[in-house]
Amino acid sequence: MAEEKRDYYEVLGLQKGASEEEIKKAFRKLALKYHPDRNPGDKTAEEKFKEVNEAYTVLSDPEKKEKYDRFGFAGVDPNAGFGGAGGFGGAGAGGFSDIFDMFGDMFGGGFGGGFGSQQRQNMPRKGNDLQKRLTITFEEAAFGVKKSMTLNKYVTCKTCGGEGTAKGTSKRTCPKCGGTGSVTSVRRTPLGEMRSSTVCPDCHGTGSIIDTPCPDCGGRGQVRKNITIEINIPAGVDNDSVINVHGQGEPGENGGPSGDLYVVLRVQPHPLFSRSGADLGIEIPITFAQAALGDDITVPTLDGKVSYHVPAGTQSGTVFRLRGKGVTNLQTHKMGDMYVTVNLEVPTKLSASQKRKIKEMSDDIGESCYKKKNGFAQKLKDLFS
Repeated sequence: MAEEKRDYYEVLGLQKGASEEEIKKAFRKLALKYHPDRNPGDKTAEEKFKEVNEAYTVLSDPEKKEKYDRFGFAGVDPNAGFGGAGGFGGAGAGGFSDIFDMFGDMFGGGFGGGFGSQQRQNMPRKGNDLQKRLTITFEEAAFGVKKSMTLNKYVTCKTCGGEGTAKGTSKRTCPKCGGTGSVTSVRRTPLGEMRSSTVCPDCHGTGSIIDTPCPDCGGRGQVRKNITIEINIPAGVDNDSVINVHGQGEPGENGGPSGDLYVVLRVQPHPLFSRSGADLGIEIPITFAQAALGDDITVPTLDGKVSYHVPAGTQSGTVFRLRGKGVTNLQTHKMGDMYVTVNLEVPTKLSASQKRKIKEMSDDIGESCYKKKNGFAQKLKDLFS
């Protein structure tokens, strides 16, 4: 049953608006994870594998994906009209009209004479959704930014207001179908009269005839042009985050709403910082003297420099935590932390005098100061004794 299915994007662990490459990558990962050869006898893995394959079959096909994005399961599953994707009349699935279409397909239109087809031709339809990638800097992702974006898309024709007719003229009801958008034929069979319905060839299912088309859009009601919009990107977005700009897709038909624009973000890497969720990471080299004796070091953050005291005896690879120096968490709106890893840098290209002094210092310190080294030596002795 359609209502038992999970959303196909959820199945693949993606967000709506995912690119073809992202869909393919997610499928490969999950198909490998749940493949029967890797999970012999595991019924749960087998069902997961089938679910992943079904989701990929739809989302990897541009035509099926468009229908699914617009109508949910009803766009790709003929059984979904009985409850999937929002049930009767839900989520643009066509509601009752889909059910009448099913009966029409089974019984030649005897149930209502193709009512579903007529309704769907003239009902308001949402415009196409659009997707576009946008590259932003690491800092813009951390702090949020307002960006201008130019789109080349269909918009409502200003000359005719979307009607498709020239100034001073109007549409007229199609005489062939009477404005229904479909024509019905009746044929006699041993079981009685059977009705079938097809799209009207004169008005192409719109129910109206345009005698004098608008000169700018040619009767379409839409024209393609470049438009510039501003997008508010919140603080804390990350690579592959998707911003949904409501109503900035292409215009709907028959008075339907415009589609949405899905902006997929690409965040440029930073020369110093790495990122994991709301937390930042940085690696800072320190000298032997700083590690052994302790020292104050300068730590760069996204909002300036801070001083941090490295205690005496600090080992290479030690990680220090600076609270609240990360980026904003999109869900909780709290600031993440920064994790500073200090790495000991060993000097190179030493002079003879420098080498001699280091040797003297090492001899003076002695082996007793190196606890880890002594501990390792003892383990080796125990292992091979």
